[in-house]
Amino acid sequence: MSSSSRRRRVIRTVIGLAAVLVLSVAGAGAWFYHRLDTNITTFDAGGVATERPPAPVPTAPGASVPVNVLLLGSDTRNDGNADLGGGDEGVGHSDTAILLHVYADRKHAVGVSIPRDTLVTIPSCRLPSGDWTKPRTNQMFNEAFTIGESEQGNPACTQNTVEALTGLRMDHTIVVDFKGVAAMTEAINGVDVCVPNDVNSHNIKLKKGPQKISGPPAVDYLRARYGFGDNSDIGRMKRQQAFLSSMIRKIQSQGFSLPTLLPLADAATRSLTVDEGLGTAMKLVDFAQSLQQIKLSDITFVTAPWRFSTVQSGRIDLVHPDVDTLWRLLREDRTLDGQATGELPDPASASATPTASEPSPTATPLSAEQLATPVTVVNGVGTDGLAGRGSAAIRAQGFQNVALGQTTGGRLSTEIAYDPPFKAVAERIATLFPGARLTEEPGSEGVTVTLGRDYRPAPAGPAAGTPGTPGAPSAATTGPLPTGIPSGITENARSADTDPCSDLIG
Repeated sequence: MSSSSRRRRVIRTVIGLAAVLVLSVAGAGAWFYHRLDTNITTFDAGGVATERPPAPVPTAPGASVPVNVLLLGSDTRNDGNADLGGGDEGVGHSDTAILLHVYADRKHAVGVSIPRDTLVTIPSCRLPSGDWTKPRTNQMFNEAFTIGESEQGNPACTQNTVEALTGLRMDHTIVVDFKGVAAMTEAINGVDVCVPNDVNSHNIKLKKGPQKISGPPAVDYLRARYGFGDNSDIGRMKRQQAFLSSMIRKIQSQGFSLPTLLPLADAATRSLTVDEGLGTAMKLVDFAQSLQQIKLSDITFVTAPWRFSTVQSGRIDLVHPDVDTLWRLLREDRTLDGQATGELPDPASASATPTASEPSPTATPLSAEQLATPVTVVNGVGTDGLAGRGSAAIRAQGFQNVALGQTTGGRLSTEIAYDPPFKAVAERIATLFPGARLTEEPGSEGVTVTLGRDYRPAPAGPAAGTPGTPGAPSAATTGPLPTGIPSGITENARSADTDPCSDLIG
């Protein structure tokens, strides 16, 4: 055999081996992705409200827009979680809730912790039977997850509640249980944390100071409320924020390559429940890789401005107008110091011409109690987003307890039904909807606005869907943003690059 023939045979052999290797790797990759896909559980999008805050408007076609992700920690003890979390099996609560706002520039992010005991209005939510509940006022935030008493919880209801509370449209919702936390921390070989004091309570034993934890001890660190500092849920949230910061630091140090992300995705997907938009491994990995340009110093965690409730002992009220300013900053894609990223239209440049539906500036101001009246807005036409636009108009006048009802359809004219004690409130709201018919409805415990075909909302724009604040229209809702960051935000914020031992309640 000639040397040239031998060379050709060697070349063919090398090419053949290379082809086999490529196909083998590709096949293994496809198999691995398929395995991850079968791990993932999705929740039914049919439970997401039909009336939602509007999607952000980019500055130009194809330009990036912000992404809002609702991260929920389920404390369910079912499906093997009892050994980790302790307690009885049954319906879980969303004891951890973080709204992650990823800015349109993909260089900044803010994670807002919502205290589990916050008193909120839980809007209409779908039950397993397919029926929809009526809105419920003065409910603990984490009760939304239990609506319908499903073992898997009701993440769609919690998403509806957050959207109604903030005026921000959630692009994705992710639920992780105890097993997921344990598996993810083991996949990245532990997370550096700081224990503010020696803990020996409820079968949890941890020594004070910096240490690396993973698996079940990581769950204990995140879950435990008693034995740490003042035993409060606020203290627990501070630890969770510090923990997530350390976890992000660890993942960033390892890189966002597939060899790094896929084992983490494998660990995570076995205990994740996600919306259908994140229902494949590829989508999860793509989303994770989209965050790789965000520096740790440009990630901020903040607890929604809060105080102990004056209505129910042991519960939490959000502090207005600070929390309204926080939601507005995120809706306008501004960092917490009020700076715009330049990726969304600036509402400040929009026309400030009043519309015909605005009440007279000389109208008698309503009291704080009147502005807290439960108001339900129902889409009586079926046009997408109609009730969201109507609720925005109501909130912009200072009403803080506004919920969206289930769409009905077929309504020709707008009707405002009210319980007699709330007549003055109903009359004020009626000024926003010219021609609306007022109807007394004793025992209805509030005001219900059912929008008809006669309702003509103002043209949609950058500020459409903006909720309001308690009191008369203020800087938290309209006009220029306040100078400086409100103390309710600064006092509850921490940068992700903060020392893990800093600002923990010990």
